[in-house]
Amino acid sequence: MHIPKINLITDKNEMISFMKQFSFATIITVKDELPIATHLPFVVKEKEGNILLSSHFNKANEQWKTIENSKILVIFSEPHAYISPTNYDTLLSVPTWNYISIHAYGKGKILTKKAEVIKSLEDSIDNYEISFREQWDNFPEDYKLKMSNGVVAFEILVSNLQGNKKLSQNKSETEKQKIITTLSKSNDLNEKLIAKYMKNMNKA
Repeated sequence: MHIPKINLITDKNEMISFMKQFSFATIITVKDELPIATHLPFVVKEKEGNILLSSHFNKANEQWKTIENSKILVIFSEPHAYISPTNYDTLLSVPTWNYISIHAYGKGKILTKKAEVIKSLEDSIDNYEISFREQWDNFPEDYKLKMSNGVVAFEILVSNLQGNKKLSQNKSETEKQKIITTLSKSNDLNEKLIAKYMKNMNKA
């Protein structure tokens, strides 16, 4: 993705933290020279210095057939906010948009062993609702098997991570404070989150 130098995220841990927080992402692969996409929740892990992304498709979604023979891009992008020119010091200003986005490129692998599929499903449970794990553990094994047969679990070994943090870094401190104040007063959660990220960036 195009990332102006001023907006480039270089901290790997910062990018991983963002992906874990906003883990409902878009996976893009290619079939017959046509990009296809699905929106999925991902579990983000670090293992032996590598970043692994895991999730699963409904088996009826044939995008899973492209996982092992296609270049993969997973886009993590959640908080974003319209920035009004009323926050700027000059009338010769135009609107823009503040946002954070992480692009993860990698190689995919289908998990074929039943134990691996069950483990992937359990990792997702532990990540999103650990209180449900006890209920899951008490399910009959044939029910778990039925559930696992209806999905295709996979993992992606990330080979390239790109981060773009566009938070008005090119504006004056006065203008940034105006934007933070405006967004903080909003009822929109995305705008409040962008204000929070801007505040934390100013503290760094």
